[in-house]
Amino acid sequence: MSLRIGMVAGEPSGDLLAGRIIGGLHAQAPDVHCAGIGGPQMLARGFEAWHPMHALTVFGYVDALKRIPSLLSIYGNVKKRWLAEPPSVFVGIDAPDFNLRLEQQLREAGTPTVHFVGPSIWAWRYERIHKIRASVSHMLVLFPFEEEIYRKEGIPVTYVGHPLAGAIPMEPDRAAARRRLGLDADARILAILPGSRSSEIRLLAPRFLEAARLLQARDPALQCVVPMVNAQRRAEFEALLAEHPVKNLRVVTSDDLADGQGGGGAPVAWSVMEASTAVLVASGTATLETALYKRPMVISYVLSPWMRRIMAWKSGQQRPYLPWVGLPNVLLRDFAVPEVLQDDATPQALADATWIALTDDANRNRVEARFTAMHQELLRDTPQLAAQAILEVAHGAR
Repeated sequence: MSLRIGMVAGEPSGDLLAGRIIGGLHAQAPDVHCAGIGGPQMLARGFEAWHPMHALTVFGYVDALKRIPSLLSIYGNVKKRWLAEPPSVFVGIDAPDFNLRLEQQLREAGTPTVHFVGPSIWAWRYERIHKIRASVSHMLVLFPFEEEIYRKEGIPVTYVGHPLAGAIPMEPDRAAARRRLGLDADARILAILPGSRSSEIRLLAPRFLEAARLLQARDPALQCVVPMVNAQRRAEFEALLAEHPVKNLRVVTSDDLADGQGGGGAPVAWSVMEASTAVLVASGTATLETALYKRPMVISYVLSPWMRRIMAWKSGQQRPYLPWVGLPNVLLRDFAVPEVLQDDATPQALADATWIALTDDANRNRVEARFTAMHQELLRDTPQLAAQAILEVAHGAR
């Protein structure tokens, strides 16, 4: 009988990770069957989706309040199905608010559980380690420093590297990316990535656009490219663009490219990063992707006052444990690139920091060298290592 693996991924970054893991699973166990909640990258590898990934993309905090009934219905449905017909192993990819609850229920019922992408307990809410210990049979972590944390807490763990390090080339091809996007080969290009959530676009896009206007006052030839994850986010962004117009700015989604993707099936944002001179980016996975493309960047993030109160209440913290927010800085343990956050994220401050990223050759060389070393550290055969650990858990070997 073939192995049945339950999976839940709730965001595009999780879908990307899970898709590569499914590929690794099929390489080692060709008849494995994966089902649950997932997105297009998982579907492309034969995943059976009971519910679409976007049903969970707003799970957590304020955005989830509007959709609590549907989220609870989805949670109840998948839990009931897996309790009635237990999978060989359940794999939760990120989405900790949803997955850790589900993993605890399944584990208590006898199903081994694997969680891929450790919650950032090293920055917020370390006490979640107790929930993880109760919910997870085996942790798969993306970053080398996380392995020591879980081992110290007695939680089985495997460092598998970050699959993005294998998916993104060690030596990016800016010229090819510009040809793919139809951009001038010699232009100074700023990639603007204000996030993939409605709340991020609402809070960050106006500041980013005003910063771009200030930058174009210094360099009228500056071109801006803004990738959007889908048509809905594009519409939200373009409504703000109408209020904060910027010259020489192009918004792109995968539909705008000839192959429907960013090249080779990659997200369109990757082509934009690869083509850019520098990047103005919302804190999150996109900062790591930008670093792997070896591009100078400025990281920013703004939370609404309401969200700040909720996070402080849930975490008992006003600030993270670490002095850094962006993943590249966390990994390098240094402010390798600027972070312009919260009230400090004025258009002028963003423009000043971004101008250095766009024009300072010495800064660019330093950043490229540090990001290349980081890329090499994260580069492992993640699909193979993750698949091996998952299969060993399914067979009771771990």
